Amino acid sequence: MRTKRTKRARRPRAPTGVADDERGARGALAVQYAAPRAGLPARASVANWLAQALPGRRTQITVRFVGGAEARRLNRDYRGRDYATNVLTFAYGGPGLAGDIVLCAPVIARESRQRALPVRAHFAHLVVHGALHLAGHDHERGRDAAIMEAAERRILARLGFGDPYRSR
Repeated sequence: MRTKRTKRARRPRAPTGVADDERGARGALAVQYAAPRAGLPARASVANWLAQALPGRRTQITVRFVGGAEARRLNRDYRGRDYATNVLTFAYGGPGLAGDIVLCAPVIARESRQRALPVRAHFAHLVVHGALHLAGHDHERGRDAAIMEAAERRILARLGFGDPYRSR
C-alpha cells in the first residue's frame, strides 16, 4: 500500500558535534554544534554577522557552540578561570585572520534572560565580539574597551540590533 506524501520533506539537521563548513572567496567558515541545536543561530546568520564584523577580510574561522562543561574546561585550561564563560576566542597565526570562536549556549541563554535581551541579539553580539578579538581588539584597559565597544555598537546597529551595553 502506498501512502500519499502530504508535507514537504524537511532537510535533516546536522547531528550534534558535526560541522557545517563552507569555503568562500575570502576565506572559510566552519560552524560546529556541540550543544543541542534548538535555539542556536543558523550558519547563514553566523556568516552574515562575521561578514559585517570583518568586511573584506581574508578569514579562516571556526565558530563552535558548546555546553557548559566544555566551556568551563576550555576557560580553565586556557585562561585559568574555573567557570563556563559566554565566549572564548582563540587566534592563530597565518595569512589573514584565523581562529576559533567558542560560544557557550547555556551561559548566553541565561545572560539573555537576566538582561531581558533577545537571545538572537546576544548571540550576534558575542559572535561580533569574538570576531573583533580575532582582528586584534581587546578590552583589558579602559580606552581599548571603549574602542571595542564602539565598534560592536556600530556593527550591531548595521545588523539591526540594539546597543548590547544599554542594560549595564
